[in-house]
Amino acid sequence: MMPKKIVIINGHPDKESYNYALAKAYKNGAIKSGAEVREIVIGELNFSLNLKYGYRKRTELEPDLLKSQETLKWAEHIVWVYPVWWGSVPAIMKGFLDRVLLPGFAFKKREGSVWWDKYFTGKTSRLICTMDQPTWFYRLINRAPSHHAMKKLTMNFIGVKSVKITAIGPLRLSKEEFRNKWLSKVTKLGEKNL
Repeated sequence: MMPKKIVIINGHPDKESYNYALAKAYKNGAIKSGAEVREIVIGELNFSLNLKYGYRKRTELEPDLLKSQETLKWAEHIVWVYPVWWGSVPAIMKGFLDRVLLPGFAFKKREGSVWWDKYFTGKTSRLICTMDQPTWFYRLINRAPSHHAMKKLTMNFIGVKSVKITAIGPLRLSKEEFRNKWLSKVTKLGEKNL
């Protein structure tokens, strides 16, 4: 497999979280494969979470968000690492999505139509998410709302057709052996640029 241009986006606000270890594991694997890797650590960016006027009026982008857009445009493969909180993504990550994936950058609505043009076609994505419930319970009983929101309503919406999901849980009360096993699996995903 040819090395790719990969961006790893960490959506967890806490630097001491297991999500940071997962992002590092993926990065190490990807670098080992010869891929070019860039990172966006959302918790380190300086920006307002709110799309203050919706799409009615432009909210100027902060320098960190402009740089993030450049990185997203550059990337061929987008890796999201985040916890599932309340069946969704953390507020800081949701704010990042709202502010960065704007019309004219990630998509464009067609005049007089319900359809839109997708600007991220040809890219691939991997969602690596942690949760405190068993993954089968999240998928079968709770119907995996964050998986659908990120895969279908975000990545597919902007043109990323191939989106793979790695769900890790239950994390709470997990043993070190469980966590280390997942770090190893995520390193291998990075090595394969998946």
